[in-house]
Amino acid sequence: MHANTYDAVVVGGGHNGLVAGAYLARAGARTVVLEARHKTGGAAATDAPWEDAPEFKVTKLSYVMSLMPPSIIRDLELERHGYRVFPLGPYYQAWPDGRSISLYVDDAKRNHDAIARFSTRDADAMARWDAWIGGLADVLGPLLWRTPPKLGSPRWSDLLETARLAWRYRGLGTRTVGEVTRLFAMSIGDILNDWFERDEVRTTLATQGVIGTWAGADEPGTAYVMAHHSIGDVGDGHLGNWAFPEGGMGAVADAIRRSAEAFGAAVRTNARVERVLVSGVRTAGVVLEGGEEVHAPVVVTAIHPKITFLRHIDRRDLPADFVTDIERWRTRSGVVKINLALAELPDFIADRGMDVQEHHTGSIELALSMGDLEQGFQDAKAGHPSERPFSEAVIPTTFDRTLCPEGFHIMSLFTQWVPCEWSTEPHTEELEAFADRVIDGYTELAPDFEGSILHRQVVGPYEMEQEYGLIGGNIFHGELTAEQLFHMRPAPGYADYRSPIAGLYQASSATHGGGGVCGIPGHHAVREILRDRRRRRIPRFGG
Repeated sequence: MHANTYDAVVVGGGHNGLVAGAYLARAGARTVVLEARHKTGGAAATDAPWEDAPEFKVTKLSYVMSLMPPSIIRDLELERHGYRVFPLGPYYQAWPDGRSISLYVDDAKRNHDAIARFSTRDADAMARWDAWIGGLADVLGPLLWRTPPKLGSPRWSDLLETARLAWRYRGLGTRTVGEVTRLFAMSIGDILNDWFERDEVRTTLATQGVIGTWAGADEPGTAYVMAHHSIGDVGDGHLGNWAFPEGGMGAVADAIRRSAEAFGAAVRTNARVERVLVSGVRTAGVVLEGGEEVHAPVVVTAIHPKITFLRHIDRRDLPADFVTDIERWRTRSGVVKINLALAELPDFIADRGMDVQEHHTGSIELALSMGDLEQGFQDAKAGHPSERPFSEAVIPTTFDRTLCPEGFHIMSLFTQWVPCEWSTEPHTEELEAFADRVIDGYTELAPDFEGSILHRQVVGPYEMEQEYGLIGGNIFHGELTAEQLFHMRPAPGYADYRSPIAGLYQASSATHGGGGVCGIPGHHAVREILRDRRRRRIPRFGG
């Protein structure tokens, strides 16, 4: 074989691209993964952002693990390659008047006791809520592991796949189907109003319905976003659990890269793809920036679909309706990531002390009311950043001491909302002012917080798009709304990880199963490649 000829080329060295590369190499394909940046990992990379303090390391964008199936961890032998995680502590919400709620993944009694301080009725409802979410997770969880059928296709094979899906869920009953419908159609605010009476309880639970989403708590579909964050685990068997990886999120990508290389894949950085080669109706490889060609009968794209199909391929080589679908693919976001180096842990009014306590080890929310969650989005929708921002913060150094010197801490804040239009311009000064308001919000809860900050990094939607290819700054490569899920992700007829170009497959977070650092899109894309190889739709590896 020529040096630049492979069985498969993977475009994008983020976690999904690396998973695809590892599975392809594991299946015997001569594989190369091409990453545009100087390092792999994409949004899951660990960096040292402060030149005068290189000993402090942060995960610039993503910040916690979830939804990665244990089977991927086993198949790719990730633990042997350095993958190690620490399950997060509770969801923690405090208020300036000294009240707080801590909610645990697997401790119903403590959850009951915490909520009972606000409402015994809500405390009693919490166990039923957990059971309801668990039941829906039993329905929705297996769907993440399926390739969606082509609903509406008259082809016999597609009709058969649709029938198999219907048969799989034949015993659900009208009640469960109705509940799933409500979940997809309702807002997180409305659905929580049906279950709980106190605003504090509803607010604490509602945050997972708006995280990373261009939608407020009253927007239809946000109930599903909450469920999406509740149906996975990190291999410890606890539904909806999240975890800190040792070494930051970059350590996850590094483990997957080492796995891919151990199976025989080549990984190249500073290798930006400029164009996908199309010969007739098939792909023939890619062209890199500078003109170098890399040939392969199989190309897997793990980058944003708007980049692949609107920039890397001549639109004349694609069906017009598919191009329209990708142009209309909604990928808005109002997310701002803030990374902090701290001299000490926050000393919350509600739970005093700067030694590591349970509430420091989990997800520290800044959401004082349902009204704040909705108004914050409405502010951004009207064209100006939230006056009272929402934030989810974690302090990974309560477990992982590899990220900074002893006695100090790293805090990672995932915040919302700024106008989605900010993805087109840097808005540097406005972002800093927004970050000030986030910090002021936490300082209301822990008065010494602002004074403990040694360094800070603020990353807005423009930088997310320009540096990481997250169009619109959307972490999911596309909004998790009802019309952009399952067989619609990213376009009807092409949710099976294939594309209109034979040999070109999709493995980005814009595919079904995308969202979160899970690797499912990479796994599923290779699963479909192997099926096509068996059907002789693509050449045998090494052939």
